Amino acid sequence: MLTSMVKEHHAKQSKRKQEQEVRRKEAIETSNELTQSLVDHLNVGVAQAYLNQKRLDAEAKQLHVGATNFAKQTHQWLQLIDNFSGALKELGDVENWARSIEGDMQVIQQSLELAYKASRAAQATTTGAASTSAVASTSSSTAPGGNPN
Repeated sequence: MLTSMVKEHHAKQSKRKQEQEVRRKEAIETSNELTQSLVDHLNVGVAQAYLNQKRLDAEAKQLHVGATNFAKQTHQWLQLIDNFSGALKELGDVENWARSIEGDMQVIQQSLELAYKASRAAQATTTGAASTSAVASTSSSTAPGGNPN
């Protein structure tokens, strides 16, 4: 009887060990499934965060390129405006120079006209006096008969 009790006890222990082993395996599988589920859930969030970060990096790079291009274009515009302002200033300087030259030329023209008129007047008086003296000399050299020789 004692041996049968010991055998029975060993059989129950072995059955309990098997049941515990089955439950342990089930618990491990369940905990693995839970862990996998949690990891998958976290991975979805991490993957979404990674994609968002990647998109943000691309947009930041694009923004930097755009800002650089804008700065270059702004610099070119400023140079163009400076060149345009310089050209306008030069045009104004040329216009003032042309007005000054035009005024000088008008003064020269008026001076030449006055000199020409004075010269003509002097010539007319000289020619008039010479013609009067020539007329006088021809009339005095001609005899009353009309034959100078």
